[in-house]
Amino acid sequence: MSATKEPSVNVLGTVLATCSTAPVTGFFRNGCCDTGPMDRGLHTVCAIMTEDFLAMSKYLGNDLSTPRPEFGFAGLKAGDQWCLCAARFLQAHEEGAAPQVRLNATHIRTLDIVPLAILTQYAVDLEV
Repeated sequence: MSATKEPSVNVLGTVLATCSTAPVTGFFRNGCCDTGPMDRGLHTVCAIMTEDFLAMSKYLGNDLSTPRPEFGFAGLKAGDQWCLCAARFLQAHEEGAAPQVRLNATHIRTLDIVPLAILTQYAVDLEV
């Protein structure tokens, strides 16, 4: 019996790619949009931040753009990649403020909440 963990899978059915290490993202702060039982928010969507999304998130009470040095958080800006909660991404889609996504770095569990057809509308890494 091996003690090594199986690699996580993305929404395309391949190995989950790293989302961002600068800034370091992910529920486990390992750069990947991995998830597990403790991740109640399902931080599984690798999103590329936009001004519209950051403004919407701040308005809804989740300020991702203001630095919080006490938590080692420099604040996000447009262009940064970050693991978003799947439900927040879906809400942003419904509000017309969804950011772009990297499907290869978006965890397959996202599909429990967001249909692949919606994700692909915002994909930057989809070969057509």
